[in-house]
Amino acid sequence: MPNLKAIRDRIQSVKNTKKITEAMRLVAAARVRRAQEQVLSTRPFADRLAQVLYGLQTRLRFEEANLPLLKKRQVKSVGLLVVSGDRGLCGGYNNNVIRRAENRAKELQAEGVDYTFVIVGRKATQYFQRRDQPIDATYSGLEQIPTAAEATQIADQLLSLFLSEKVDRIELVYTRFVSLVSSRPVVQTLLPLDPQGLEAADDEIFRLTTRGGQFEVERQKVTNQVRPLPRDMIFEQDPVQILDSLLPLYLSNQLLRALQESAASELAARMTAMSNASDNAGELINTLTLSYNKARQAAITQELLEVVGGAEALT
Repeated sequence: MPNLKAIRDRIQSVKNTKKITEAMRLVAAARVRRAQEQVLSTRPFADRLAQVLYGLQTRLRFEEANLPLLKKRQVKSVGLLVVSGDRGLCGGYNNNVIRRAENRAKELQAEGVDYTFVIVGRKATQYFQRRDQPIDATYSGLEQIPTAAEATQIADQLLSLFLSEKVDRIELVYTRFVSLVSSRPVVQTLLPLDPQGLEAADDEIFRLTTRGGQFEVERQKVTNQVRPLPRDMIFEQDPVQILDSLLPLYLSNQLLRALQESAASELAARMTAMSNASDNAGELINTLTLSYNKARQAAITQELLEVVGGAEALT
């Protein structure tokens, strides 16, 4: 017969676990809101930067600008910037981006191209260090909501690798935010910058809202209203020099957006994982409660049978 005290202790333990997972889900939801607020706060600078670059693009042809960040070289070595998380309990978020980076490294190796890792996040760092992979730099302990200063620090390291010709191309492996229940690890080329990638394009804003007591994401299409610079505008400096100064800012901004999207994906994955854990805990509590009631009923029945048997033995 099951031990009633053991079942009661197990039920209490699962209830405590459910409280923890529910609290972690709410914390992740609050941080998702903070992440989207930061995306909105950094958008004016990104829009203005895109406007200036678009204006410069109308004044000169980027293909003719002899700038280091636009120069394409024969690819002999590639730097892989991998963005992961510092903590677990977020479903398959870390495993998916690590697997994508590992597969990309194998593809480069099969092509006879050397590679080195620049890693953001403790999980990917520990994974690749245990496998003795070439690592140039690691970053961990960053803010849950990435900041421009952190993006600039990482961008400076990438620029150092590229301009010193230690690597001929830098690729970014990060998790693109799709929805609260879906994210996709992707590979994107950061350096050299592609002039076509500097063109203005439609963008989306993701807003975390609640409906019917449940979290959901609303998508809002945003069109960048870019206009060419006035034709009578006079540059005090050569437009090529201005472009040379703005491209590192553009790189940092692109990296910041990728870090923000990865953070939103991680928090959404944690929300989903903790929500599933809470649901599973609730189902386990119901199962254990049913087992407890059955065991208690069996114990009572057994006691009644013993009482009846003892009474009959006395008569």
